[in-house]
Amino acid sequence: MTGQREQAAEDAMMSRIGQVVMLHHAGDREEARERYLGLWSEIGEDGDPLHRCTLAHYMADTQDDPDDELAWDLRALSAAEGLTEDRLAQHEQSLAVRALYPSLHLNLAADYVKLSRPEAARTHLALARAVVGALGDDGYGDGVRAAITRLEQRVAGMPTLPSGERGPGPRRGSTGGEALGPPRRSS
Repeated sequence: MTGQREQAAEDAMMSRIGQVVMLHHAGDREEARERYLGLWSEIGEDGDPLHRCTLAHYMADTQDDPDDELAWDLRALSAAEGLTEDRLAQHEQSLAVRALYPSLHLNLAADYVKLSRPEAARTHLALARAVVGALGDDGYGDGVRAAITRLEQRVAGMPTLPSGERGPGPRRGSTGGEALGPPRRSS
């Protein structure tokens, strides 16, 4: 009975996150951000790693400030590091933990590009490229691989800066109108 209750709670939270994803994709970014924050409060900093990873992954997309987007993407990566294959398998749309990492590192690389930190972007692109074999041969995997290649090409043209320095690129709230990260999976 306890297992059924836990599964019901799991399904309910993932469903609620999915509903907010749909709201965000429909264009209501502000409302989605507020609802994500409410869900984050429920889950908590020490809550289920799958819920934290999923929520932080999508919450990053609602941020206006690239520093805030980076913070949420770092939370997603941190939560993913707490996931186990067994925990992920409990979710009906399970995938291997290792299949999360190409997208998570690509997101971080894109954040660092927005923050004009090419060396950090290169580091995360290399990490994404190193684990890209975990992706399936499907539309999502193809999209992530293509996004890695596009971002690698963009970063190749950026100057190498001394550690910790930022270039003159876009800052607060500006992405240059280009989606830099991977395609997001629907929940």
